Amino acid sequence: MIFEYKGIRPVIHPSAFIHPQANVTGNVTIGADVYIGPGAVLRGDWGAIIVKDGCNVQENCVVHIFPGKSVILEENAHIGHGAIIHGAHIGKNALIGMNAVIMDDVKIGDNCIVGALSFVPSEFESPKNQLIIGNPASCKKTIPDLMIQWKREGTNLYQQLARECHTVLKECEPLTEPSDDKTDVDLSHYLTWPSYRNANTDKG
Repeated sequence: MIFEYKGIRPVIHPSAFIHPQANVTGNVTIGADVYIGPGAVLRGDWGAIIVKDGCNVQENCVVHIFPGKSVILEENAHIGHGAIIHGAHIGKNALIGMNAVIMDDVKIGDNCIVGALSFVPSEFESPKNQLIIGNPASCKKTIPDLMIQWKREGTNLYQQLARECHTVLKECEPLTEPSDDKTDVDLSHYLTWPSYRNANTDKG
């Protein structure tokens, strides 16, 4: 659902995928290869929201602003299910964990990871490559290069999903019983962080 607000329309790159059950309103700019999941709300009524190339904003996220502020998601930012971004600046390749809350005037550095359920208070600023967790959140340690690589691979999956959804996601009637010709999606190459770390222990 795409809405203009006071004559201001969202700007969406043709390669981005916005789920029909998402809501994008007003002064919102969405770049290439972006995925916006169902239930996500990006409300650009009181300021600008800029979602740069390669980002994903997953199911039930809320992106909004304090009046006169703006939100910027830099390239390849990864916003996990149910997170709230309010008037913050999220760095390149940063990951915001599920149900985290990021408040006004926060600056999350490049390659940072904010843990699930963390609360990042207003005006918090982090250097790059930090693990940020807690309520209130704080920087706990520097993220190793291997974890940054693992995060990039996860974001690549969402960029692939954005491309695929333009052609393979279709409204349908459900089956009444399982079908023998059903094909499962094979993502066995993408591992959880502990498995990925164990499989790449010689790399850091």
